[in-house]
Amino acid sequence: MSLADVRHWVFDMDGTLTIAVHDFAAIRQALAIPAEDDILTHLAALPAEEGRAKHAWLLEHERELAVASQPAQGAVALVRELAAQGCRLGILTRNARELAHITLAAIGLDECFPVADIIGRDEALPKPDPDGLLQLASHWGVAPSEMVMVGDYRFDLDCGRAAGARTVLVNVPQNPWPELTDWHAEDCHALARLISR
Repeated sequence: MSLADVRHWVFDMDGTLTIAVHDFAAIRQALAIPAEDDILTHLAALPAEEGRAKHAWLLEHERELAVASQPAQGAVALVRELAAQGCRLGILTRNARELAHITLAAIGLDECFPVADIIGRDEALPKPDPDGLLQLASHWGVAPSEMVMVGDYRFDLDCGRAAGARTVLVNVPQNPWPELTDWHAEDCHALARLISR
């Protein structure tokens, strides 16, 4: 399968369609999370009241970032071209779905992603778990092997592999995970060129 043949695309959001702005070290410090811990996994293991309070802080912090989102280089043109070709487009993010809507509106892509095709951390187990990708495959009525998962981090690639989908690493100059990556593009402009071959 070449990328030009792919009709079902799932994108990570932060750092993939947008310029990455999350300072995860600062978030961990603000929430008293050890540096080696995954933020969402750590919060999920907290006592209910403490977990709710810290999730609320995280949501508000991320809301400020979402409103100010800027598109990654080439992302808007890439997504609009795929939409114009009639491809099915989804978002799978470790962020909250409501913030995904805010982010997509801020970068001018909200009309390209149906609400039902945006899956956040409250709709599925967070990546690297394949739950969200498998939900989209079921919703679209396709085998995961007919989909590509596009992201900028290992969790995106692990998720795609676990689901049985193809994987694209984007916005990373060098590929540190070649064993998990079917295609690598330095940015979304380069990815668009791969699709047009």
